[in-house]
Amino acid sequence: MNSTPALLNRILLAVLGLILLAAGVLLVLLATVPAVGPWWHQWSGGLWNGANQAFNATRFPGRSESWLWIVIALALLVLIGLMVAWVAQQGKGRSNLLAAEFDPGGVPGDVRIGGGVAEQALKHALEGRPDLAGATVTTYDVKGSPALKVRLMPRQGVAPHLLAAEVSGLLEALESVVGKETPVLIHIGAGARTRFSRAERVR
Repeated sequence: MNSTPALLNRILLAVLGLILLAAGVLLVLLATVPAVGPWWHQWSGGLWNGANQAFNATRFPGRSESWLWIVIALALLVLIGLMVAWVAQQGKGRSNLLAAEFDPGGVPGDVRIGGGVAEQALKHALEGRPDLAGATVTTYDVKGSPALKVRLMPRQGVAPHLLAAEVSGLLEALESVVGKETPVLIHIGAGARTRFSRAERVR
């Protein structure tokens, strides 16, 4: 429901994982295979000599400094900017507003209900249930309109459709109190917490 770039995150994690895997394999080979050592020294030495030649060929006239350092500094600044932009996109879309209406009564003004009202009310209604290992409620801003995401972690043996129906009843009661319908996404998941927690019979 948020605008977190999940695909980009997976690609970056895959690339980082492959780089770390390649570095680990290289270290293992250097430590265990004698023939890899001479190859590594030859390859890294050739790379170092090529870099030195590139810096020597790009010196400023009459100076010993190379303008490649300026290019490297600019590239690092661009990389830092991209990293800041990437971090800023993480979790974007969260909202603290559930409803907002104009009240033209005796004292005209805006009436705003924070998302914490729905989050705390639903968490309080769901906590302590023997059929749930955990539950989280979050308010999001989807295309300018508030929406709720209810994430449930049922215990083993709990029927998901019955749990979803009960939570839907709680959401309908919340909407009747707030006085406004709110789009809701009910996510029923599973994980280690549900697999290893003590299962209890639903009554």
